[in-house]
This record gives sequence, structure tokens and C-alpha cells, in this order.
Amino acid sequence: MSSETLNGSAYKNGHEATMKPGRSRQMVTLALLLSTFLAAIEVTVVSTAIPKIVADLGGLKLISWVYAAYLLTTAVSTPLFGKLSDLFGRKNVFIFGSVLFVVGSMLCGLSQNMTQMIIFRAIQGIGAGAVLPVTFTMVADIYNFEERAKIQGLFSSIWGIAGLVGPLVGGFFVDSLSWHWIFFFNVPFGIISVWMIIVTFHEKVERKNKPIDYAGAVTFTIGMTAFLFVLITGGQDIAWNSPVMYTLIGIAVVFLLLFFRIELKTEEPMVPLQLFRVRDIAVSNGVGFLLSGVLIGINSYMPLWIQGVLGESAQHSGLSLTPMSIGWLIGSVVGARMLIKSGARLAVAIGTTAVVVGSVWLASISGHTSMWMIMALTFISGLGFGFSFTCFTIIVQSTVAWNLRGASTALNTFIRTLGQTLGIAVFGTFLNSHIAQAVRDAGPEVASKVTNEDLNKLLTPEKASQLAPDLLVQLRQFLENGLNSVFMLLAVLAVISWLFVWLMPAHQSAAKKQPSEEHCKQAN
Repeated sequence: MSSETLNGSAYKNGHEATMKPGRSRQMVTLALLLSTFLAAIEVTVVSTAIPKIVADLGGLKLISWVYAAYLLTTAVSTPLFGKLSDLFGRKNVFIFGSVLFVVGSMLCGLSQNMTQMIIFRAIQGIGAGAVLPVTFTMVADIYNFEERAKIQGLFSSIWGIAGLVGPLVGGFFVDSLSWHWIFFFNVPFGIISVWMIIVTFHEKVERKNKPIDYAGAVTFTIGMTAFLFVLITGGQDIAWNSPVMYTLIGIAVVFLLLFFRIELKTEEPMVPLQLFRVRDIAVSNGVGFLLSGVLIGINSYMPLWIQGVLGESAQHSGLSLTPMSIGWLIGSVVGARMLIKSGARLAVAIGTTAVVVGSVWLASISGHTSMWMIMALTFISGLGFGFSFTCFTIIVQSTVAWNLRGASTALNTFIRTLGQTLGIAVFGTFLNSHIAQAVRDAGPEVASKVTNEDLNKLLTPEKASQLAPDLLVQLRQFLENGLNSVFMLLAVLAVISWLFVWLMPAHQSAAKKQPSEEHCKQAN
């Protein structure tokens, strides 16, 4: 089964909107916008506050797990909830996910140590795994094709709007109140969103007696968790040649192979691998996987650079990410329109080119680079992300028939979340190993003075002032070297993603038909 770009009439066929224009559809859209806003603001708010959280709760080496726990549970639950929404309706899945997300947020705000934070972030991630794909699927259900491109651009732009507010709100809470409030912030808005969906969204669900891929979910969770332990602890907390490491690698290989075997054989797979036979979907997911790693790298480590290397406040680190959100907002709107007029490959190529420019520029910064330069490169990167991810969402939804739309949307979200999960694990290992190597290269005299507690203090200006001036300069140099290695890796990933874009077909056959569910099964 082959596919090309979105210029033909085939993408306009299929299921029509399930809600007519009116107040009810407006209220549902507003509720979905609000839930999307909460998920989007969570990324920038937490990123801004992470240096303070790590400094208070301790454990720079555990910073990857704060992200990875959230992303892993999101990745596992996303395809499951996407399938459940196809089988049992979008409304119930949305409500369950929203409630779980709010509960997880409250528990994160109450965390007293890093272990609790990691566990509660995992709970929060399960909720997000239900809300995000179902939100995009509900949008696709209540709007027809002509409306969908514009409305999906609006929803993608919410990430930009939330990005404008998130860093500023996060910086304010961290500097003026407490980082705990960045999680409590979600509670009232989450309750309002759930109430609006309960009251205004009504759907007719055709009950289907189809199996849920629990075996796939279990094998993937075990295999990927073991793989993350290998990536994050290998060569640092656990030696590469130790029995424990060999055991973890064995578990990862065995369970991930079992997972792929299950997905190829089961009737209702957690990850519908047959969709990768559609070239547009395969390329969109592949490029999205790489770009998601670049995105989480910038969002996670730019605040560490601003607060740890430059010694600025949390509000300044928030300001450094704000231009990215402005660029995302512009890129999402322009990208959605260009997709319809000029096709997918041109729109995505422009987006990935902007990400490459921003990432390469980021890899060249130093401790003397001005905030204005940093804000300029984050703007360019955000422009590219807005272009690209908006196009990916529309492509994967419009390439399949209605009965596969939830699964296709969930697959795209799954792949992007997986890219972030693996990315943050690799980047964390990269950072820790380069810092450790820099400390060793400085000699025994310097190494004997550097402790993990000192590195934690470095992440906030208040605690950094407690360090001796000469030690402070040395620690900032160590952190700068480590982050530069991470930024260089981001640039490499961006270039690879740009190359993959050109595998996307340039033209769309007007005679092409959307693949049916049965057709996709036969293609497998």
C-alpha cells in the first residue's frame, strides 16, 4: 500500500462531522482546547521548574526519570486509550484520563522526595496518554475535512499560546511562591474541562466486542522500562559489564521482541504496525520521532543552561523558551494552510529546515552568548516545530478511514512520545557522562572538591551563591561542557530528520482511496 501527499480529493472522502455547527460544538471545542492547554502548559512549566525541583529534592542524575516516567506511561497508555476510544467512545476515555491527570498533578505538587515525584509523574502520564490522542480524535470527529485543517492548526497553536504563558507562570511560581504550585495550577481547569464535556458532548457509540491488547501493553512496558534503565544507568550507576546490566539488556531484548511478535499476530494490536505500510504515515511518524527528541532536549536543558551556566533566575529561563512558543504559534497556522495548498512534503521540509537552523545555532552557544541570541534561535526552532507537527497530525488522520482514525492518531502520538522518552534518557546519560569526564579531566585536586550536592546547588542562583567563587566557576564550566554535548546531539538528530523528509512523496493521486480497516489488515 503506497501513499503520497495531501493534494487529492481522496482525503476529503469518508466520515463526515458528527456534530453540526452551533453552541454545543463550540462548547465541546472550548473544553478540548482547555484540556490541550493543560497538557501543553505542563511541558513548559515543569521544564522551567525542574532546576529548582532537583535542587530542593536532590539528585541531578535523576532528572531524566522525572521526564521519562511521565513519557513512558504516556507512550504505553496512548495507543491503548486510542483503541478504547474507537471501541467504547471518546467521551468516557476523555473523562477518565482528565480525572487521572488532575489527581496525578495534585500528588506531584505534594511530593516530598524524588522517588515520590517520579511515581506521581507516572500516574500523571497515564492520564495524559488518554487525554491527548482522544482530544485530537474528537476534533476530527466533530469537524469535516475542510474545517479540520484550520481547527487542527488552532489546536496546535494552543501549544504555542500555552508556551507563552507556561514559562512565565512557571518562573513566577518558582521565584515568588513555590514549585509545588505549578502542579496545583492544573486542578481547577481540569475540573472545568471535564464538566463541559459531560454536559455538552453526546455521541452514539457502537459497542464492539473486540479484544484489548493487554499482552502488548505489558511486554512493551517491561521491555521499554528495562531499556530505559540501560540507557540512563549504563556506565554510571551500573557498570556495562556487570551481571545486572546484562540481565537488563536481556529483559529489554526479549520483551521488546515479544511485543513486536504480539503486535503482528493479535487481532487488535496496541500499535497497528500495518499502518506503516502507508508511506505518508511511515515518514510522518519517523520524522516526528526524531523531532520529538529534539523538542524535549531543548525544553528540558535550556532552563538548565540559563539557570546553571548563566546563573539567571527561573523567570529568565522561562523567557528563553517563550520565543519558541511564539514561533510554534505562527508555524502551526501557516503550516496547516500550506499543507492544503502546496502539499505535505514542502510544508514539512520548511519546518524541519527551521529546526535544523535553530539546533545547529544552539550547538554553537557558549557561556558568553547573550539572552537575545538564545531567544532568536528558540524562535526559529519553534517555527519549525509548529510547521512540522501540525502537518503530521493532519496527515495521519486524513490518510485513513474513520474507523482507523483513532488508532492512527494514537500511533502518531505514541511514536512522538516514544521519541521524547528515548531522547531524554539518552540526553541525560550524555550529560552526566560528560560532566563526570570533565571532572576527572580537571585532576584529582578539583575532583575531590566536587560533590553531587554542589552540582545540585548550581542549578538555582540562590543556592549557587553559597558556593565558593572559584568552585562556582569550575562547576559552571563542567555543566556548560556537558550541555554543549547534548546540544550537538540535538543538531545531529535535526539534520537526520530533515533528510528523512525527502522520502515523502511529492504528488498525490486524485484517484487514491483511503485504506479501509480490512485493507490494512490484508496489507499486513
